[in-house]
Formats: sequence, structure tokens, C-alpha cells
Amino acid sequence: MYLKSWFGRFEAVSYRRPDPWLWLPAGILSILGLLMVLNTTYFPGLEKTGDGFHFFKLQLVHIGLGLFALGVLSQLSLRGLRRIAMPLMGISLLMLIAIWIPGLGVVRGGARRWLRLGPVLIEPSEFVKIAMVFFLAEFLSRRGDRIRQFNSGPLPIFLLILPITAMMLKQPDFGATVMIVLITFAMLFAAGARPWHLGAAGAVALAALALQAVSKAYRMRRLVSFLDPWQSARGAGFQLVQSYIALGAGGEWGVGLGAGRQKMFYLPQAHNDFIFAVIGEELGIAGALAVIGLFGVILFRGMRIAHDEPDPFASLLAVGLTALLSMQALINIAVVIGLIPTKGLPLPFLSYGGTAMIMAMATLGALLALGRRPAVR
Repeated sequence: MYLKSWFGRFEAVSYRRPDPWLWLPAGILSILGLLMVLNTTYFPGLEKTGDGFHFFKLQLVHIGLGLFALGVLSQLSLRGLRRIAMPLMGISLLMLIAIWIPGLGVVRGGARRWLRLGPVLIEPSEFVKIAMVFFLAEFLSRRGDRIRQFNSGPLPIFLLILPITAMMLKQPDFGATVMIVLITFAMLFAAGARPWHLGAAGAVALAALALQAVSKAYRMRRLVSFLDPWQSARGAGFQLVQSYIALGAGGEWGVGLGAGRQKMFYLPQAHNDFIFAVIGEELGIAGALAVIGLFGVILFRGMRIAHDEPDPFASLLAVGLTALLSMQALINIAVVIGLIPTKGLPLPFLSYGGTAMIMAMATLGALLALGRRPAVR
């Protein structure tokens, strides 16, 4: 079987059916997310556009585009997945550079993170995360035993990601930078890099990130408010306090779907970064644990694919893709419940957003392709 269209050069996998332990949890999360987007954006949509279903309709479009990306990637063979690694990386780097071109880059809230292509806004950092996973899987799979030598293993990777993370911090996009660093270390560890090499490099990276965190006034305010949000409940700690109120109001079983109050202009970013707080309020601890459990299933299944894969590239790719979904979910939930300072990371499959939803679906599609092995070699 061959894919029709530009991707026709890549032979497709057709020996196994899509893994239900991957697509079913993601499907449930996406449906819940769609309900929550309608739930949290009806009144803002009514206020801003006169149509309470405006953002819901846009999210349907995002999911449709994401399903298209999922469908294409899920049909690629291992050879096809390997072939797109370098083009993905090149395109993502061009997009990172393009946001600094006048007329293309868009500034919102003091950050230059978006690229305007006609009527469409794209967030390049979302492309960079998945492109880095593909590139690292391709690069590290060819290192072999050399990965255990610092100069031929971790060092070239660190030299590569340094300018990329510098460009992302310049935007600034601290959350995406943290994600790239974490995924890089996870894939280096899976590739066989020496733990003490990673530990030493990790200490340096942690110090650099900490320095970045305290070098900007707004980041320092977030850090202080995270330590004691009630001291600045009307300022920097407002969002976290409102998240606590939402989670506390939910109790064990929640106040009922649609009956939550915090989404009504109290909790900022209720439809995006803090959608988990709305889930906790309306569906309670039971709903929140169910969401965590669904991500846990994806994590377990993705790592099982990585463990069972004999091909180094496929195994590392499975590790990276699984880490991309699960780590981002973990960080988002940790922010919402107040375990770590606030970072702008959406919750995969649940949060409102175009590029983030499409990339989450694309990540799942690549995992499904790996789960449908054996591939054409």
C-alpha cells in the first residue's frame, strides 16, 4: 500500500491495526477537551465575537487538521519516518528565524512567538519540539557505542541545541525551552549516554535555566508568587489562587459538567494552560485522576513500543515522542496544582490551540506508525 500525494515516496505500514492503547486514550482526552473548550469559551466567545460557539468551531478545525496529520504520519514506514527527520528540523529552524522578520513575526503580550502566514497564526516552538525528537532519534541512533564518550555523544547534541534554546529564550518561550532540554536528556539517557555525563551537564543546564528564571522581573514575580501565592492573590499569584479555588470546589466528584464558576472570567487561561483546573472543579478528583490515568496509559504503551523495538532509530523515536506528550502533560498538571512555577505549556489533546493540537496529533500519529510495525525496510 502506498500513500497518495507528496508522501507517496514513503512506503506505508499496513501489517497491524492502529494500537487502541494509544488512540483510544488520546481520543477520549480530545473529546473531553472539546467539551471543556466549549464549556470555557462560550461566554468569552459571546463577548468578543457575538458567537458563543466561535472558539469551539475553531477547535473543531484544529482537531480536523490534527487528524489529517495523524493519518498521514501513522501510515509511514520506518524508512518514511527516518526520511522526514532532517526536513522537519530544517523547516522548524527556518520558522524560528522567520518570526524575527517584520511582517511575519507577531508580538503578543510582549513575546514574539507566532508566525503569520496569511490568515493563519503558527507557533514555531511546537514544530521545534517534535522536529527535535525526530532529529535526535536519527542522530543518536547512528552514534552506537560512541554515545558513551562525551566528546562524540552528548557534546555535539548540546552544541546543537544551545543556539536553538537561545532563540527560544529570546522570544521569550521559557516553557518550550525547558521541554526541549528535558526531552534531549531523556533521549540521551535512552541512547546509552553515561549518567554522570548527563548529571554534570544537567547541573549546568539547571543553573542556566535558574539564571534565566531570575533574570527577568516577570519570571521572578512568578517564582515568588509560586512560593506563596496568597501573599499576592490579587497580583502575580492570582491565577494560581483561582486554580486552587477551582480544584478545592470540585471535591471528590465535582460540581457537575458545565456548572463550574471559575471559568466565568475568574481563572485566566481557563481554556488553555489551566484547563485541568476546570476539569478538577467540574469532574472532581475522580475526573482529574481519570485524565492522569489516560496519559499514564499512553506513557506505558509508548515506552513498551520503545522497549520492544529492535531498531535503534525506532526505539529512540518512541522514547522521544512518548516523553513529548507525557512530560508536557506532567508539567502542565504540576503547574495547575502548584508544584512548580507557572509555565506557558498547553495540556496535550485538551487545551485550546491550533499548532499545539495539530502537533499533539502528529506526535500520536508517529507513535501509531511505530506501533504498526514491522515496517518496510
